[in-house]
Amino acid sequence: MSGSLPRLSLRTIGTLRPDIRRPDYDISAISAGIVHLGVGAFHRAHQAIYVEDALAAGERRWGIVAASLRHTSTRDALAPQDGLYTLAVNSAEGEQLRVIGALRGLIVAPENPAALLAALANPTIRIVTLTVTEKGYCHDPATGELNEDHPDIRADLSTPSRPRSTTGFLAEALRIRRAAGTAPFSIVSCDNLPANGQTLRRVLARHASLSDPDLGAFIAGEVAFPSTMIDRIVPAATNTDRADLSQRLGLSDAWPVITEPFTQWVIEDDFPQGRPRFEEYGAELVRDVAPYETMKLRLLNASHSTLAYLGYLAGYETIAETVGNKSFARLVAGLMDEEMGPTLSLPAGADVEAYKRALLERFRNPALRHRTWQIAMDGSQKLPQRLLAGARERIAVHAPITRIALGVAAWMRYVGGIDEKGARIDVRDPYAARLRALVDAARPDAGSIVASLLRVREIFGDDLAENRSFSEPVTSALELLLRVGARETVRQVSNSA
Repeated sequence: MSGSLPRLSLRTIGTLRPDIRRPDYDISAISAGIVHLGVGAFHRAHQAIYVEDALAAGERRWGIVAASLRHTSTRDALAPQDGLYTLAVNSAEGEQLRVIGALRGLIVAPENPAALLAALANPTIRIVTLTVTEKGYCHDPATGELNEDHPDIRADLSTPSRPRSTTGFLAEALRIRRAAGTAPFSIVSCDNLPANGQTLRRVLARHASLSDPDLGAFIAGEVAFPSTMIDRIVPAATNTDRADLSQRLGLSDAWPVITEPFTQWVIEDDFPQGRPRFEEYGAELVRDVAPYETMKLRLLNASHSTLAYLGYLAGYETIAETVGNKSFARLVAGLMDEEMGPTLSLPAGADVEAYKRALLERFRNPALRHRTWQIAMDGSQKLPQRLLAGARERIAVHAPITRIALGVAAWMRYVGGIDEKGARIDVRDPYAARLRALVDAARPDAGSIVASLLRVREIFGDDLAENRSFSEPVTSALELLLRVGARETVRQVSNSA
């Protein structure tokens, strides 16, 4: 909380300054049409804003029931605020504040899985959106197939009426709806997965078929899974951020979100049960999202991960500080121009040069404190689509992967868990203990570390460990990182690659 300020709520919202935008519709008249799984800062700064615009435009049937699949923090913070929270859009020009009212229900799934199933089964729900991160799909990142040995999947197959996993909740909800004669909702993944709609269809249909083959076939053939591409930088808010923002708001907001002005949502238009008029609120409705998705993964996300690992090792706390070093800026510019750019099949009318210039400006935004450590999380789930897919395409045409290899090597250095000063790195990753053990057993030889980590087939598949066009540049990059450190390595590579 922030001092003695009153709490943001429906009761106090009327005391806001006139220049602070707030819901100008009757919140009590909103009905729920969307369930969102994995409510976090990104969803509240991205999809929820498009829905907020729809509600403000008079589309009152699209309120969001927001579900946390793991933690209570969002519910605990927002329930006393009647679901309201502040969106702070920050740029070098200043800050814009807006109070958002789109979240009309808050559920913590582990506390009450029946409540989430009931919400999903409600016939008024016509869309389910997801931001559960890559690891939330319980799949093998290298193959895109369901990990049938995942503990949550095994638990769900044992007791499907009390799901734990994302796919468990969706499969059981669709079973209930089908039995009741209720049409299935459209399921919209908003996570950074290749062909995220198709990937979700595949893992969900497989999950369902393991206990009910007919349900699996129904999901594969009858449920809509529009693929999407999402883009907005949303740093994690700190306690200081929350306290400072509350002072500017004049009300205490325990759970605001901070973001940049840029936002993009590209969606395949496949919604049999209807949707908000998203295209009127800035979204792009397209027939095929794949070119947009690949462009974002290989330019923005590949650069972000590369900057995160190298920047953290170099002692930079934020991405803005990292690209403030001209060598790091040159490195990612070269990564985009020379290595990732040539692998792209561009969307019609796309100005990729303008997109790349805009990315560097967004990375430099001094008003966003996007921490390198935050972006570095869950790298085992991110590398296959962000860096490895592009590496495979480059290798196939005998093209160099110098900068891609450095990004992979920096990840390998990072997951070893010890930084350049000998301090512990708090590595957050589903495979953190396994990766650390492999690095520890192989230290200090870079070649041994690379060989050990490349055998983690869930990340690198069955091909890269045996491909010298991949392993050799990664080993050379890791040797340089271990010998001279991240800053000097980036200086040398950015000047010579």
